[in-house]
Amino acid sequence: MPKRNLFLWRTLAAMVCIVGTSLSVFGQTDWTPPLTPDGQPNIQGVWTNFDPTPFEAPNDIDLERLAPLAAWFPGTNRPQRPPAPTAEPQPARQPSPWGDGPGSAPRNTRRQSMIVDPPSGRAPLRPSAIARRNQNLINLTDGWLTHTPWERCITRGVPGGMFPGGYGAGYQILQVPGYVVIFYEMIHEARIIPIDERATLSEDIRLWNGDPRGHWDGNTLVVETGNYNDQGTIGTNIASRGLRGIQQSNKLKIVERFTFVDQNTVNYEVTIDDPGPFTAPWTVAMPLNRDSGYQIFEYACHEGNYGLDNSLRSGRAEDRAATEGQ
Repeated sequence: MPKRNLFLWRTLAAMVCIVGTSLSVFGQTDWTPPLTPDGQPNIQGVWTNFDPTPFEAPNDIDLERLAPLAAWFPGTNRPQRPPAPTAEPQPARQPSPWGDGPGSAPRNTRRQSMIVDPPSGRAPLRPSAIARRNQNLINLTDGWLTHTPWERCITRGVPGGMFPGGYGAGYQILQVPGYVVIFYEMIHEARIIPIDERATLSEDIRLWNGDPRGHWDGNTLVVETGNYNDQGTIGTNIASRGLRGIQQSNKLKIVERFTFVDQNTVNYEVTIDDPGPFTAPWTVAMPLNRDSGYQIFEYACHEGNYGLDNSLRSGRAEDRAATEGQ
């Protein structure tokens, strides 16, 4: 066979393997899940998302600065955990040295970024959104409104609450006829998702976490959410420092997909569409891991919110020092 034809066949074979892997991870699978009494795929249980993957891929400046650590940035941002039904979840890698949860908790393989679209792995931010975020950071200690809703113990938002926070990464999913409920360990929120055909709320009603409506598409729970207010922020996990404090607009709409891959894995994917801070829609994807041994603790945010209190105290101390120095 001519070398050129051999090259083409090898390229096509590689493409087929890549597409097949992607479908097995993010699309429908041949696996038949257990069902609830009313016929829904039964995804009830405790799930975690301990993940060492950066939220965004490094930009050109980061790549130059982090060149000695190039091995930490693989060439793909798709999860590398194929379906592997077992009796109990097995850690995908060794426990992290950074203290992100119990050492026995399953962890995802490190990837290029949690953002999988655009292919660059970076959110398509508008310069105006970056400028607003930077202005808040510069004036962070001036008042509570320059801090994110997470720092103020209001909410991590949707979808921000689904992104790994480095700790408090437990999610308990409950199912009852007509609803799926996701209880978040961090900031102790309970998200109630109707999965019937009821009408959405009036456009005049705006909520911190929007108005969700869900339906099942085979093994995938699809949740569409709108009716947001313009007070929340998008990037609210420890890894998403580049998106920290990016303000959402009331035009935000998201589509989430929870695909039940095997008894221990739900692949989570969300597409974010907000023409306020972003120039185009973008998508985040990661696995959630069942962990029947994980214990969800109370997240007493306001009772222990020393970070916000001390931030404001520091600002007032700086104000006094500046006045005394005049």
